[in-house]
Amino acid sequence: MKLVAAKVPISTVWTGPDAPRDVDAPATAEQPDVAAWAKSMDRESRLGLHDRTLSQLLFAEPVLVRSERGGWSEISAPWQPSSEDELGYRGWVPSSHLGELPGSATDPVAVTVPTAPLLAEPTVAAPVMTLSFGTVLASIEHTDGYTRVATPDGGSGWLANDVLRAVAEPSTPQDRLRLGAQFLGLEYLWGGTSAYGLDCSGLTHTVSRVLGLRIPRDAHDQADTLEHIPLDEARPGDLYFFARPEKPVHHVGFVSPTGMLHASETGKRLEDEPLPDERRAMLVAAARF
Repeated sequence: MKLVAAKVPISTVWTGPDAPRDVDAPATAEQPDVAAWAKSMDRESRLGLHDRTLSQLLFAEPVLVRSERGGWSEISAPWQPSSEDELGYRGWVPSSHLGELPGSATDPVAVTVPTAPLLAEPTVAAPVMTLSFGTVLASIEHTDGYTRVATPDGGSGWLANDVLRAVAEPSTPQDRLRLGAQFLGLEYLWGGTSAYGLDCSGLTHTVSRVLGLRIPRDAHDQADTLEHIPLDEARPGDLYFFARPEKPVHHVGFVSPTGMLHASETGKRLEDEPLPDERRAMLVAAARF
């Protein structure tokens, strides 16, 4: 196995090389356009992603290549812990989406806004590419309101300081809700961990990554890993977990003053709402970071 990194802004992780459909071509292109892909899909197309997509990699995210076949790479994503693979979340991505790990640097920073332009130089207006919320990069230097960051294949680029936070900076429960609330109204995307679509555990996982907290990718693993608290002690910024009788946890969301901030299900949009009775009946646990 070799350790590499995603060199495109967002690479969708698939169950296998044969999983993508014709409608998924923008997501699997050598230079993927995930925004166009998400916009092109109706509810039926999105429902068809179940058992096809698994997760997403963000720019410069490290991955282990386990095997290669027909222009595709089987990978494990160590930044996305999973009970199914001790090396990280496992799936397939186009090999063209992968490049060499960024050069060594210190002080990782994370993109805190939905999208941010990566610039060749601070004075150059045209972006090299647009990065998604949740992208974590190693910083090299800071100057005049910008930070230079290491990028895959030995390169570097610049990001405005006002779209970044230091991953090591302390955070609060309110930070989790503030960051998650940026995506109110965003359409649910099965396997989504980016600004163009999130699923329930993708929301909690990616917000946590921005705040320097590496939690599992899936809801049931998050429930098994994080510290449980009594349901009546849950406070805004904690997590609620949901399961059907005798079934594993299938849903997660942030506790909010309203009720819960969450990405509900395919066909719906990210919302902050009081818990409806049918959802409350499946509430089985709460956890705190």
